[in-house]
Amino acid sequence: MNNSELIRVLPKAELHVHIEGTFEPELMFEIAQRNKIDIPYKSIDEVKQAYNFHNLQSFLDIYYAGANVLVYEQDFYDLAWAYFIKCQQDNVVHTEIFFDPQTHTDRGVAFEIVLNGLKKACVDAQEKLGITSHLIMCFLRHLSEEAAMQTLEQALPFKDQIIGVGLDSSELGHPPSKFERVFAKAREAGFLIVAHAGEEGPAEYVWEALDLLKVNRIDHGVRSEDDPKLLERLVLEKMPLTVCPLSNLKLCVIDDMADHNIHRLLKQGVKVTVNSDDPAYFGGYMNDNFHAIEQALPLSQDELKQLAINSFEASFIPESEKRKWIKHIHAL
Repeated sequence: MNNSELIRVLPKAELHVHIEGTFEPELMFEIAQRNKIDIPYKSIDEVKQAYNFHNLQSFLDIYYAGANVLVYEQDFYDLAWAYFIKCQQDNVVHTEIFFDPQTHTDRGVAFEIVLNGLKKACVDAQEKLGITSHLIMCFLRHLSEEAAMQTLEQALPFKDQIIGVGLDSSELGHPPSKFERVFAKAREAGFLIVAHAGEEGPAEYVWEALDLLKVNRIDHGVRSEDDPKLLERLVLEKMPLTVCPLSNLKLCVIDDMADHNIHRLLKQGVKVTVNSDDPAYFGGYMNDNFHAIEQALPLSQDELKQLAINSFEASFIPESEKRKWIKHIHAL
């Protein structure tokens, strides 16, 4: 079996994907027309052109323009269902999906409309496609801690439908420490904890996520390599990093995929995983990310398998499920 075939057949868990970032141009245009909402693009081709953004701000501009067309439960269902079809194509058998309620509640869309649409798609994906999933609610870090606290309060009645809370959006200037009290309250309420740290922000942000937010996983974390003591700790604690190679390239965290540190981190014993982040915008879904690193870096088949194994070990599924998928991978 060659590497390409191995990537195709490997079962995988995706642990870092923003559902709003899976919004393909065709679906955005379709929902905009259905809901009679004006977007600044006259055709699907214009939307696709806009997806060729040149920096973080131009990405965020199109990202929020897209989110504006999501109004009804059916819209959120359609968005999630389209992503689950991609999962099926890439043999992603479990996914832990980020959603940003503030992006929608700040536009007047009720929290439960967002959640109900996503949750129904999750239920259908398990029944019809055999794909399991969890939902993780993220706070937008460029907004205030007070706004995050209000979002947490909104989520509490739906605690049984949301497995964890996370922290995303613009990292620089918004350290994890800004949200320490919110995450303390979320932990008390029984949520698992993740946070974006060490992507555009420094290794210091990863320390804060570990010590102040007490995370179960670090999202991105590639800048951890700047601090040898931090790397030692990540290995010792088996702290997972949910790495997003194509995203790192598109947002200029790296200049060339051959420079990506995922292989170095893996060889040092860090529990790195492969994920797609905002795949509609960043050039590909799960298998595209695997192919990108496999072509640019000297990854062996055992290392490709280890990346998939790491994804299950780092997931929030029961231990018996983890063992089942890991056994399957070893048998390939």
